[in-house]
Order: sequence, then C-alpha cells, then structure tokens
Amino acid sequence: MKEKEILEWLLNGDVSIQYQTWRDLLGKEKPLLRKRIAKEGWGRKYISKRNADGYWGQHYYQPKWISSHYTILDLRNLYIHPEDIDISQIIAELIGGIGDDGGIYPVSMDKKSDVCLNGMFLYYACYFGIDEKDLKSIVDFLINVQMDDGGFNCHSNRAGAVHSSLHTTLSVVEGILEYRKNGFNYRIKDLIKAEEESREFILQHKLYQSHRTGEIISKRMTALPYPSRWHYDILRALDYFRSAGCSYDKRMENAIGIILKKRKPDNRWPLQAHHPGQRHFDMEKVGQPSRWNTLRALRVFKHFGIH
Repeated sequence: MKEKEILEWLLNGDVSIQYQTWRDLLGKEKPLLRKRIAKEGWGRKYISKRNADGYWGQHYYQPKWISSHYTILDLRNLYIHPEDIDISQIIAELIGGIGDDGGIYPVSMDKKSDVCLNGMFLYYACYFGIDEKDLKSIVDFLINVQMDDGGFNCHSNRAGAVHSSLHTTLSVVEGILEYRKNGFNYRIKDLIKAEEESREFILQHKLYQSHRTGEIISKRMTALPYPSRWHYDILRALDYFRSAGCSYDKRMENAIGIILKKRKPDNRWPLQAHHPGQRHFDMEKVGQPSRWNTLRALRVFKHFGIH
C-alpha cells in the first residue's frame, strides 16, 4: 500500500484512530471528530461496560484488566474528551484513601503503594482534569521512590529492588509528561529532573537491552501488542519520546530497526499479540493489520524523520 492508501485505511478506522491520524500524521486538529469518540465505536463500547455505580468491573482494580483503572487508561489513550465522561467519583474515592506513604494502594494488603500504578494514575488523572492539590502527595511519593540509577521500580518500596524497571519507569514518565502538559506546577522542577533522568535510564538500555550484557531483556519488549496496560515495549517507549518532543538519539537505532523489520510488505504493521487476561472486547485481531500499531509507528517515524 502507498502512503495515501494507508492514510485512507487509517481514516476508515475507529473514530479515535481517525482523530489521531488527522492530528499526528496530517497536522490538523479535529475537535468535532474528537467529540464523537465517546458516542461511537470503541469509546462507546467502553462506556457501555460501566456499571450503575460508576465503576467498571467490581471496583477500581478488580477484576484487574477490566477494572476501572485499566478501562480509564484505555479511554485516555483513545483521547476521549475529558468533558465527555465523568470519572470524578472514582478519582475522589482514591484521593480520599491515600496511604501513609502518600500514594494510592488498592492492590496492596500491606498498605504500601504501587509505584507503577501511581504513575499510571498520574497519567490519566491529569488528563481528566484532577485538581493539582489532590496530586501533591502522589507527586511527593513518586519523587521519593525514584532510584539511584534514575528510573523507578514497583518493587523498590515493597521488596527491596536495587535496579529500576523499564516497565515502571515508562509508566511514571508518561505520568510526569501528562502532568507537565496540563500545566501543573507543584514540584515541577523535581519532576522534570526525574523525567530527564528516567529517559536517560531507558536510553542507556537502548530501549530493550541489558546495560550489562547487551542481551534482550525480554522478547516481549520487542513485540507489538495493544493495548499495552502496564507492560513496556519499544514502540510504546518511542511513542513516549515522540510525545515528549525529544530529539533522535543514536541509542534508539536498534529499537527502531526492529520496528522497521516488523513492517509487512503492504507497509502496515500487524497486531502481534494481546497481553494475557480479560478484555472488555477486542479492538483488533491478533495477526491482522493493526491500525493502532501502524498509526503509532508512523507518527514515531514522522517525528524522528525516519522513512
């Protein structure tokens, strides 16, 4: 398929894909198109799964993959307009249950907050318009658990991890980026410093390699699943660097090469897998051309000037 045909294919997809294609590949903001995300396609399907009590699943984090937490994460990644869905009840309950360490801990029996979850919460809570005052303890918590190597690890405050995790680090920097983009100021210099150090941590690993041996940390990191949930992969990482406005770094080269090799002869990228666990529904089929992966790869390559 030629570039024009691929764009037409993307623009025939779900309305959320259409909106992001216009914005990220064609450089045109389409506010009326964005308003349709809550009323059509995947956005409407997610909203239809909501319970009468305002939650998805049984509560905030149960059952895990169809819970409110991961559903709200998916809705944010659809770019549903914050005015088109009210999640203030869920946010208020979580903020009201902040732990002694300043974070939220709905998955912990020992009352220790999960670093990765707090990064994801920061990511979508900022997007959906939470008040800055309600984020202060979470910001403090995340800054306090940053590790000496510059990144983050969800086991650092729970099981004594000594090295950061790419999974957790990416979730946290996505949250910090969303915080910055929405104009929050509390401890902003500390957060910018943490984000820069975390980016360096990711780059030191060339996005997927052991810093000691150069071996692939996990083959899953080089796969192309979607949605990502908490899992790290190289396309998600590169899409973060794009969104953060970062310049090309030579240490991205190997990861970009892997993604290029995954492009099919028709110039589209497939959905290689789904992460295990329940899903509300399948947005795309494994093994088939993926609009999500094609869109994300193309906007990454556009940003970095790769052809």
